[in-house]
Amino acid sequence: MSSATDTMSTPHLRVSAEKSQQDLPNGETLGRAPPPKSSIEDKFFWTYTEEPHRSRRQAIIKAHPEVTKLCGPEPLTKYVVLGVVSLQITCAYLLRNNSMLSWPFLVTAYLIGATANQNLFLAIHEISHNLAFRSPMANRLLAIFANLPIGIPYSAAFRPYHLTHHKSIGVTGLDTDLPTALEALFLDSLLGKAFFCTFQILFYALRPMFIYSPPFTPIHLLNLVVQLSFDYALVRLTGSYQPLFYLITSSFLAGSLHPCAGHFIAEHYFFSNVKKGGTESIRDLKTSNGKKNPIPNLPPPETYSYYGPLNILTYNVGLHNEHHDFPAVPWTKLPTLHRIASEFYETLPCHRSWTWVIWTFITDSDAGMWCRVKRSEGGRVVGGGTKTSGRGGEGISAASVKPEEEGEDGWKESEIQN
Repeated sequence: MSSATDTMSTPHLRVSAEKSQQDLPNGETLGRAPPPKSSIEDKFFWTYTEEPHRSRRQAIIKAHPEVTKLCGPEPLTKYVVLGVVSLQITCAYLLRNNSMLSWPFLVTAYLIGATANQNLFLAIHEISHNLAFRSPMANRLLAIFANLPIGIPYSAAFRPYHLTHHKSIGVTGLDTDLPTALEALFLDSLLGKAFFCTFQILFYALRPMFIYSPPFTPIHLLNLVVQLSFDYALVRLTGSYQPLFYLITSSFLAGSLHPCAGHFIAEHYFFSNVKKGGTESIRDLKTSNGKKNPIPNLPPPETYSYYGPLNILTYNVGLHNEHHDFPAVPWTKLPTLHRIASEFYETLPCHRSWTWVIWTFITDSDAGMWCRVKRSEGGRVVGGGTKTSGRGGEGISAASVKPEEEGEDGWKESEIQN
């Protein structure tokens, strides 16, 4: 972690004056809130502070106003999507006569299929921010096309949950990326964490159903019809179910024990309790030979970036602080954003290996399911829908949620100024 002098030059999270001036219960550190009442012993880091990305975005724009010129669609995205979709359909066709247990099927599904489908998951992530075309409808249609090799309809459902995650990061009952207390209670052990990492794609698919439900729209229906029609045509034209099994197996492996799947954990689980090194900031690596330099009473980071070679396969999703700070900046320009605002990003703890993240998350008792920052208030719902209380006593009041304005569609360039 960065040194005390380094942190003086970077923006801090803003804390409610009323909360910060009070004596916090049980000797908690500044900004830490007591967990909500629950029958489950809650070990998450509950906080009064607002999410960090808005404050840092404002500070970066003030220091480097030129970063706003990086916003806007990236034309290259549609060509990458076309290439990866073509690759997966070709592999599926070539494996039409191979058993699911044969080594060509399994090796191809893990090395090529899982990597390709993780790439398509993240293409849909990129497209959900309207960063492939200027037309919102063109982005929706490209996301449905990118969905084809995934095998199950996913893109339309993903978008409202993901944009709500951005505008409600850490807000329990809204941010479906957060594990519930019930999940953490049963899975915070070596075997439990190994199970979670192996089947994490199922957790991300099923958890939102227990949190809240956005409305079913014509885009959801189109995604469903196109995907099922594609699956049916693939089976009929090849005369085999194996191509479809290949695509679904690739999707499962993409969210399982695969190096690229490390980003799911690396992005928002904090590793500040881990005693061995591995998440030092870039500045620490340059100035202190990689020695960990913890700062007492500093709240754990909510978001980590990853600076490693797998970013080239994953739309630079590893630059996750940069992405959350500026969701309107496309994947090709996130490295430029990092370079321009390096004094803000090089002091933050970061990852250098997603494989290390998975291994440490499973095997280290100081990392795990409870290592998430949560807040009980704030946030905005994107796409409307009915919000329900979460599991394990983690529901939030409807009064604390600001619904998305009628007709607003994703992120507008002007919004990064707010």
